[in-house]
Amino acid sequence: MRLRAFLFPLLALGLGGYFAYHVQIGEHGLEARTGLESRKQVLEGEFAGLEEVKQRLERDVALLRPESLDPDMLDERARAILNLAHPNDLVILKRPAASSDPLSALAKP
Repeated sequence: MRLRAFLFPLLALGLGGYFAYHVQIGEHGLEARTGLESRKQVLEGEFAGLEEVKQRLERDVALLRPESLDPDMLDERARAILNLAHPNDLVILKRPAASSDPLSALAKP
């Protein structure tokens, strides 16, 4: 009789402890939720960046449509893709970034 009197409360306490543990640490628990919230913020920032890229690309595509063709944009894209320049164009070449190591300049011929 004494054993049965402690069996139900012990079982209830164990079951309550099991659920309390999984509410806090489980796969869908509170700790997992905070991880998902931080991941959500990162993805929202990435999404905002991608939206800006999408808007810029849509604007560029609109400039290349036949009904609103911008000759300057067409010329710019054609020269960039073909890697050509007009004979009267002024071309400015950029040097590679200088190394902070002074001996690297001596090693190059």
